[in-house]
Amino acid sequence: MHFTLLLASDWAIFIGRFHPLLVHLPIGFLLIAALLEIGRRTGKIGVSESTVSFILFWSAVSATFACIAGYLLSLGGGYDEDLLGDHLWQGIGVAVFAWVAWIVKSERFGDKIPFGPLFYLPAFSIATILMMTAGHDGGSLTHGEGYLTQNTPEPFRTIAGMPPKTEQITEIKPIANVEQAVVYKDIVQPILEVKCTQCHNASKQKGDLRLDQLALMLKGGKGGPAFVAGKGMESDLIKRCLLPEEDDDHMPPKGKPQLSTDQIALLTWWIDQGAPADKKVSELKVTDQLKPALASLSKGGTSSGVAAKSTVSPVLSVKVSPANEKDIEALKNAGLIVNNLSQDQNLLEVSAVNAANFGDEQVKLLAPLSEQIAWLKLGGTKVTDASLKEIGKLKNLNKLHLEHTAVTDAGLASLKNLKYLEYVNVVDTKITDAGLKDIASMKGLRSVYVWKSAVTDSAVSQVSRQFPGLMIINGFNEATVAQFLKAGDTTASAREEIKKN
Repeated sequence: MHFTLLLASDWAIFIGRFHPLLVHLPIGFLLIAALLEIGRRTGKIGVSESTVSFILFWSAVSATFACIAGYLLSLGGGYDEDLLGDHLWQGIGVAVFAWVAWIVKSERFGDKIPFGPLFYLPAFSIATILMMTAGHDGGSLTHGEGYLTQNTPEPFRTIAGMPPKTEQITEIKPIANVEQAVVYKDIVQPILEVKCTQCHNASKQKGDLRLDQLALMLKGGKGGPAFVAGKGMESDLIKRCLLPEEDDDHMPPKGKPQLSTDQIALLTWWIDQGAPADKKVSELKVTDQLKPALASLSKGGTSSGVAAKSTVSPVLSVKVSPANEKDIEALKNAGLIVNNLSQDQNLLEVSAVNAANFGDEQVKLLAPLSEQIAWLKLGGTKVTDASLKEIGKLKNLNKLHLEHTAVTDAGLASLKNLKYLEYVNVVDTKITDAGLKDIASMKGLRSVYVWKSAVTDSAVSQVSRQFPGLMIINGFNEATVAQFLKAGDTTASAREEIKKN
């Protein structure tokens, strides 16, 4: 009963997540105590026994708290039970033997325990050894089995009797002929191996879910199957990828390499096609919207039978002079965040995420940076159509966020001369069918987000048929939109592409 209550407690999970922080304290204390003890016994340094005893005390205290937090963290599940059990008892052993070492060493208790000094070195040594083994198993629980030893070089692998090193997949290799690629084996599985299986494999199963085998994906975990064949957007695998990165349910977790928009589109397409295990690309229906994502998988960006529309934005090759620091400072004083898209490029990203009161009066501050601003995020601000007249002068603008603002169709018309504009987000605005049709003819435009606007489904369908290369998002759920509001990216890996140009 207590276990069930604890398992469901937010406090348990909250405290448990401090385990990675707390666990470093006993490691440090025990290592310091060991070095001092060695130095004292060899005559290299002069240090009192009370000093060593003091450090041992705090190693025992911190090890105890680390054990408690670690146990609470384990209640979240998703770990290999045998490995978790070993790690658990090793951690408890560290705390127990650290307490024993302190007790027999301390002035308060040591003299009162018969033969106490005889227990000191064995207890201290065992605590130190268990600390190392617990650390090894802890690394395996977090990063996968054998994490600490998987890169052991030769000849040490042979000497230690370790098997030959297996190649760790860190990037998806290009496909020579995409049309003949087996979708699951050559496209889906590599994406999952690079981005997902670190936390969902044989030794680590977050949420009791494994993604390293198709059958186990169908079996699923605590939340059910990873996907529902034929229903990509209803599948847990896709929905979790599209949640805001700050959401606890977002996958991969914040801080881990994230799936690109193209990769999510490919996984969704595979599921929509029934999640076949052995079908080739040529045997499945490929929409115009998916062709650029497929083409990006090939060696030269092209493949027979698959259109090769470039997913690299032309603006990334534009060379502009550095921005004036005074102009950047003026934007920052207005509450905007200004960042370079990369260290070796002068293009800028300007965001009003912390400046909700930014409006038509302040938008004039953007004018001196008309060449440098490439990404502009004004979602949730007080800008109106008057601001769009000024924004229309940012000649290298590539991505524009206007969600939750008062802009209308008239304002969008001011953007039609922006030749590099590829992404427009007008979620929750007054934009209508007329506004969508007006900007859809822009040659460079790749994606428009119109959810919760006045745009109708029939207009989306009509424009999509007329401009098959334009992605229009109008039917996603709120969690999906939240992810794209954050990423706003159909130019996947844009920052990496900047570095190549």
